[in-house]
Amino acid sequence: METAAASSRVELIVKGNLPEVPCQYIQPPEARPNLHNSVDGASIPTVDLSSSDSAREAIGDACRNWGAFHVINHGVPLHLLDRMRSLGLSFFRDSPMEDKLRYACDSTSAASEGYGSRMLLGAKDDVILDWRDYFDHHTFPLSRRNPSRWPIHPPDYRQVVGEYGDEMKKLAQMLLGVISESLGLPCSSIEEAVGEIYQNITVSYYPPCPQPELTLGLQSHSDMGAITLLIQDDVGGLQLYKDDQWLTVPPISDAILVLVADQTEIITNGIYKSAQHRAVTNANRARLSVATFHDPSKTARIAPVSQLSPPSYKEVVYGQYVSSWYSKGPEGKRNLDALLC
Repeated sequence: METAAASSRVELIVKGNLPEVPCQYIQPPEARPNLHNSVDGASIPTVDLSSSDSAREAIGDACRNWGAFHVINHGVPLHLLDRMRSLGLSFFRDSPMEDKLRYACDSTSAASEGYGSRMLLGAKDDVILDWRDYFDHHTFPLSRRNPSRWPIHPPDYRQVVGEYGDEMKKLAQMLLGVISESLGLPCSSIEEAVGEIYQNITVSYYPPCPQPELTLGLQSHSDMGAITLLIQDDVGGLQLYKDDQWLTVPPISDAILVLVADQTEIITNGIYKSAQHRAVTNANRARLSVATFHDPSKTARIAPVSQLSPPSYKEVVYGQYVSSWYSKGPEGKRNLDALLC
């Protein structure tokens, strides 16, 4: 458990009122954000899901050209999005540290459930840390869902997380179907290639940073799994890499941001690209986001679907891909690029 490493929580570093960022959080010069020359990402597509025919074409274009898009009229109750954000904020802002640490995750295991700060494995001094604390919930398959591992306050926390996971899974399955159809494939193609969906919900909290120009809230990466659904607060800080520049994704309170992930890029044989993204920090306001990941099982074998041959990617066992990602680090999309034929 991470209980012995409470001092590594970014929240406690901030409460110490340090004028400078500790050295383990300082990014190398080439990875530091240029906060004075931020490019507005207002052109990121927004797709209205109320019209199925136009949505299919728009999603295909967005997956091909962006790897990311917002969806509106998505069917998820807006009050549930708001409540999920407020519950996450309440945990990080209102819970005493001793209560948070009761839910501390295992820092030696990749993507373990609970409250943590350190994403990557490896020797302590070898990894540059992200300016972020998080809480990871395991929500699907239902055999993994154990609400007793989640905060008990506020009183509706566990119920809301469960409902939120249910709604996000339905939306993810629908989107995977539309993405398949946009390629001229049967609706079930991508989901069948993924297999049983493993869902994690990660609430990320980015405290104010005294030197945001030196740090990243979350380093450059693409998500490992099939599809990620993300909501954020009104602070902003998520950036998408496109055409050799970083674009800041504008927060849209009623929308859900869809990120194509690496296994979907493999399954679609590179026709659709996973989204490379990162999070930047700021000196004045804490930021919160909720990312819901939909992944294959660790034993699933992922390869391009046969209809999109010849294959451009080698087959991979998803568990081996995950191990490489967490041990070597993402460095953009290098783990995916290593599978190119």
